[in-house]
Amino acid sequence: MNALNWYLDVIKKYAVFEGRARRSEYWFFMLIHFAAFIVLGIIDGVIGMSIFSTVYMLATLVPSIGVAIRRAHDTGRAGWWILVPVAGLIFMCLEGDSKANAYGPNPKDDTAAPAAA
Repeated sequence: MNALNWYLDVIKKYAVFEGRARRSEYWFFMLIHFAAFIVLGIIDGVIGMSIFSTVYMLATLVPSIGVAIRRAHDTGRAGWWILVPVAGLIFMCLEGDSKANAYGPNPKDDTAAPAAA
């Protein structure tokens, strides 16, 4: 799965705050998110208005929070930890629980995926 697919998967889960997110899902989303914000910031600088970057940040605010909460869940912690700056960032870097936890099955475990209905 490439970085753009990780980014689009997060956007598809627009307001999903339950479950778990792998480190790669979180960090690839943040990489593309940051790059898009930089590009839009440059465009805004050229036209002299900060319209594009502002609209983009507002449009991606909910998915950004959602993936951060799911990432905290992957480490076995409540989503509220994203509000603690240093601790929240450290938890984003940690390996997720290898087994199912209170927030769901391990997202790396292909056998834990729910069966198609």
